[in-house]
Amino acid sequence: MIKRTELPDPDAFSDADVVIYDGHCNFCRSQINTLHRFDCCGHRLAYLSLHDPRTSRRYPDLTHEMLMEQMYVIDRQGQRHEGSNAVRYLTRRLPTLWIAAPLLHLPGSARLWRWMYQQVAKRRYKLAGKSCDSDSCSVHLD
Repeated sequence: MIKRTELPDPDAFSDADVVIYDGHCNFCRSQINTLHRFDCCGHRLAYLSLHDPRTSRRYPDLTHEMLMEQMYVIDRQGQRHEGSNAVRYLTRRLPTLWIAAPLLHLPGSARLWRWMYQQVAKRRYKLAGKSCDSDSCSVHLD
């Protein structure tokens, strides 16, 4: 049994979708822990930090720069869902998030959700601080 503080690892849950997130970002880790709590119906999701060496080996098509810009969800068929599209995908994947799905899938709203996601993503270190000491995980603001 997995403790609630431990995130499911993709090596242990090979049939789960993989959420790739910024493990050096306090805001991101907090959001991922919340997402993990929403996965109460089973291990539908496993988690991998973009800074984990396995990420580049498993997903060589996703560059470090791409992963620093937004979260990715790799579904069981290998399809990539990024940023706000990943959030929208998760509202369909997790029954506890189904209540949010109609709002996030309103016709014509995808552009707004994409813009909102990008605004939060590029300010994520300012929102809750970063845990890395070097400049290697800096996010460039426009």
